[in-house]
Amino acid sequence: MPVLPALCRGGQPLSAAAGHCVFVLGGARSGKSRHAEALAEASGLERHYVATGRAFDDEMRERIALHRESRGGRWATHEEAVDLADLLRRIDAPGRVVLVDCLTLWVTNLMLDERDVAAESARLVSVLPTLQARLVLVSNEVGLGIVPENRMAREFRDHAGRLHQMVAAVATEVYFVAAGLPLKMKG
Repeated sequence: MPVLPALCRGGQPLSAAAGHCVFVLGGARSGKSRHAEALAEASGLERHYVATGRAFDDEMRERIALHRESRGGRWATHEEAVDLADLLRRIDAPGRVVLVDCLTLWVTNLMLDERDVAAESARLVSVLPTLQARLVLVSNEVGLGIVPENRMAREFRDHAGRLHQMVAAVATEVYFVAAGLPLKMKG
């Protein structure tokens, strides 16, 4: 698919400054992960991929396997479902770019583990500006549709929306991706 080179041209190389954080939002299959990966690859830095997904069924196991295969040996992969702030601290180092995909799966995991989502979100956001690695964070924008019909789905939407606002506030750059096209919203 010829979209990837266009995304590389559209994105700027990640800054060398500590605390540089890029936030990439979009809907399902919008091209947000592809754009985030292109930004990370264009940085020329040592690439680390943090996957937050959990395999609860065969379909998700297959998705995770396909993602691992597509990254190949070009990325060091770290899988972390809930303790994201701690993992980012552990793998932090200058000369690295760390891509986290994705924050909405992370919020789901926190909810399923009955963690305090607001406290964990605040803890994550407080760590971001302190890291030496360049960060690229990916998340699904879930607040543009209808109001969910059940309480858990509404709470999820609300947690994700609050987290997105917090991350966007500390991010150096923010992109919204739709139909494979990134719109730079900040930076």
